[in-house]
Amino acid sequence: MEAKFNFAVVGAFVLLLGTALIGGVLWLTSGRYYGKSYDTYLAYLTESVSGLNLNAPVKYRGVDVGFVRGIVLNPANVEEVRLTLSIESGTPVKQDTVATLQTQGLTGIAYVELMGGRRESPPLVAKPGDSYPVIRSGPSLFARLDTSVTVLVEKATRALDNINAVLDEENRRAISQTLADLRVVSHTLATRSATVDAALADAGRTTANAARFTAELPALVQRIERSADAFDRMTQSLASAGTSAGQLVEGSRGEVAQFTGETLPEVRQLIGELREVTSTLRRTTSELERNPGTLVWGRQPAKRGPGE
Repeated sequence: MEAKFNFAVVGAFVLLLGTALIGGVLWLTSGRYYGKSYDTYLAYLTESVSGLNLNAPVKYRGVDVGFVRGIVLNPANVEEVRLTLSIESGTPVKQDTVATLQTQGLTGIAYVELMGGRRESPPLVAKPGDSYPVIRSGPSLFARLDTSVTVLVEKATRALDNINAVLDEENRRAISQTLADLRVVSHTLATRSATVDAALADAGRTTANAARFTAELPALVQRIERSADAFDRMTQSLASAGTSAGQLVEGSRGEVAQFTGETLPEVRQLIGELREVTSTLRRTTSELERNPGTLVWGRQPAKRGPGE
């Protein structure tokens, strides 16, 4: 028995289902595109916008605030890509706000991120002659990495070139000779490890003595300071003694003058007489040594010479 279908019911069901789907889509999108007002902004990027599509989200510090409405090359500069952004009205887009291209996770889906914007900065408005305000753009993370990697590769290349220039045949031979000398030195140190240990022990004792001397240095300085104070006191005492001696000499100046004028001539005369007596005694002693009989018989008259 063949099944009977009511095509009118099937058609009505299809129409009802299609209407429900269209209504659901409109309801889902109404919160994004309808019931909200958007302001239009422009942003110019100097890097590739690969992965950025129309209706891609625009985020302000991670919060969805709009979508990308247009992606075209800048007619005035082919090195730039002009993005037309629809951003919800009331979004605090400031003059120092910066638009950058970001990618979401590992999927590579790109979106526009708005960053910066201090609270005290004035709102961004269109300049005279422009239809829409222009948001400043900044390099994305990949652009910064690409620039940094390029610079790093250039520096690494120059460093390798410099190393190759330095490590020529002559320098390589010199390095080999240096390594050979280091092996000899290492072997010599190994064979004389006992001497090195003794030297290290002596160095340790020297360090300990130096530390002990450093610890005793403050006391030594104090003793030197006390000695300096004692020396100062002795100098002051000597100065006082010199003053007293000067006073004594000043007081005895009259007596010294009297001694010099009266007593000193008599002393000189006495010294002269003592010299004469000494001379006479010396001659007498010499005569007695030559002729001891003179002491008994007296002095003999001198013999006469021939013809006297």
